[in-house]
Amino acid sequence: MLNAIPGVTADLSSGDELKIKLRGVENQRYMGEKPGVAIVIDGVPVFERTGKVNIDLDNIESIKVIKGGASYLFGEDALAGAVVITTKRGARYKGVTVAADTGSWGYNRQLARAGIAGDWGTGHIQVSHREADDYYWQSAYQADYIDGNLRFVLGEGSDLTFGFEKSSRFKDKHGSVKGATQALLDPEGRIGRDFTRMYDVELDKFNVTYANALTPTSNLLATAYEYRDRTFYWSSPQRMSASGQPIGDATPGAQSLYTTNNDYDQVQRGVKGEWRASHGSLGWLGGIDLRDNRYENHNTARVSYCTRMPCGNAGNVVAAGAVLDNNVTEESVQALYGELKYLLDPRLTLTGNARYDHIGLDFSSGATRSIATPFSRSRSFSVASWRIGATHASSAALDLFGNLSTGFRTPTAQQLYGGSLSPTGGKVANNETLKPERAINVELGTRLRTAALGVPLELEAAVYQVQRDDFITSSVGQYGSAGGSDVERYENVGGVRNRGLELSLKSDRQRQFTLDLAYSYTRAVFTRYEKFNQALGSPYVANPLLVSHDNTGNSVPRVPRHTLFATLGWQPGGGFRLALEMDARSWSWADEINQEKWAGRTLFNLQANYALKTAHAGRWSVFARVNNLFDKYYWTAARGTNDAPNYLSGTYDNVYNAEDLSIVVGKPRHFVVGLTGTF
Repeated sequence: MLNAIPGVTADLSSGDELKIKLRGVENQRYMGEKPGVAIVIDGVPVFERTGKVNIDLDNIESIKVIKGGASYLFGEDALAGAVVITTKRGARYKGVTVAADTGSWGYNRQLARAGIAGDWGTGHIQVSHREADDYYWQSAYQADYIDGNLRFVLGEGSDLTFGFEKSSRFKDKHGSVKGATQALLDPEGRIGRDFTRMYDVELDKFNVTYANALTPTSNLLATAYEYRDRTFYWSSPQRMSASGQPIGDATPGAQSLYTTNNDYDQVQRGVKGEWRASHGSLGWLGGIDLRDNRYENHNTARVSYCTRMPCGNAGNVVAAGAVLDNNVTEESVQALYGELKYLLDPRLTLTGNARYDHIGLDFSSGATRSIATPFSRSRSFSVASWRIGATHASSAALDLFGNLSTGFRTPTAQQLYGGSLSPTGGKVANNETLKPERAINVELGTRLRTAALGVPLELEAAVYQVQRDDFITSSVGQYGSAGGSDVERYENVGGVRNRGLELSLKSDRQRQFTLDLAYSYTRAVFTRYEKFNQALGSPYVANPLLVSHDNTGNSVPRVPRHTLFATLGWQPGGGFRLALEMDARSWSWADEINQEKWAGRTLFNLQANYALKTAHAGRWSVFARVNNLFDKYYWTAARGTNDAPNYLSGTYDNVYNAEDLSIVVGKPRHFVVGLTGTF
């Protein structure tokens, strides 16, 4: 669904983790940072620590994408827009549904749902299990979910709804390999170590919503929620033993040699209320958003390891069990927001939005290897965001629209207090003077309803620009290295500009033949990025070899200039549909210095569905899907920064090239088939 929306990038890793990016924003980052997109579930913005959508994909009712700065509605990190997810609810889930799928590499899924409905309201509960060995070496995953919704009718126009989701998930490697040669010879990654492994995740979501249609032209909506995320995983492959011996990915036992045990606990609580009303040509919305969040990290050393030569110096050796991180961030948000919509004439609608956020961070750290004395800090930010827009119905078939909007992102505790949090000490400093990042979005577009050869069509075209200022990045560059007199700290030293064109075409889905197209042209450049220190050779020596680059004017990596997603469908009747998808992307740079390329590719997928409704045996549907139909070899991810150790020997060659890229090879041809019955 998301790939069929121009400007949207939906990256699915192993398991069911989905990372969504809009219009090339934040494509240069890949270590779990925020994606610049607000993820909103049942009206509530949810902070996903790795920037991924952690939700039961079987519990999604609908998805809405808002492109452009969306902080005026959802606050922090909505730089490029928002993805609004609504979970399943309502009378349509009455009855019993069972489903089962099977597919390549041991994939299997089972689902059961039971629902009821009456004058009193509706409700359902759903359980599901999903697992697979997956294509990549040691990338097995499994996920168990139980979720549901219960809605009580309180009176005419008012109801109370309870929703919950509880999941237990495990996932091992992601499938990355080191360099172009290994990607070709060992695409499954049988030799090598991902940066992270062994994810054990427990997620809980609870919400209650009260809705009341106060009058025919006004309504009230209030939501209270609690979301919990408890995650444990390994990170950072050990590259050097405590005695200074290099450790390669092929070293015996290396698959379990990781330096860090990460133990993370996140709790998000809040209430949100909205009042909507209209009178004559004027409509308005008023909202309040209150949040009380807690993020707790407790990380320890899995093994003893050396951080920098000489390893005979005790200060350069970390002992197994040492506490690396032991901190808590308490975040409070108080926000007011509103919207005015005015019908200037029957064809022209004007819209204005504004929001004010006050965000407080209370940070505290206990004693760790690098912090002898516990410390605490507090910092707050007050940020205003806004949007103005207009829509003109030029005719019954043609609409013109335009808007100007803003987005913002406040600094994280890691950015503010990086020096105090550095687990190995070194040349890292705090910066408590950081300002929030800002983005301003401008968009102009048109929607047209027309016909070609008698076939009704819907077309949409838009041009846009996203300008980001006060961009926060490390003073030695994103993933750069400090050396000599350099002191690494986060600063407002960057700028990025994204410009593009988006086109979409949709035909009538009721016809025998259907065609959907989504095309994007994206040009993303660094307008300010004056320093990036690239390490050549081992970073563990006393004075590593660094080459400084000015990336100003460079293209943002991993942003293809052209993308095209097309679906050709055939539905002759009788409940059968066959669809052929084409997913094409042009090449892009794999690194910020614009040296190594990530080749483009064109993939084809084929899907068939058959639905049957019987008088006594319920409704049945069967589907089959083949991805990468023509078994094309390609890379699904390519990322490069510094010289990296050889994946066999663990040694460095003092040269940065395609052999230093972290690559995930795309999966070969694979299939899934499934059967669903509803009674």
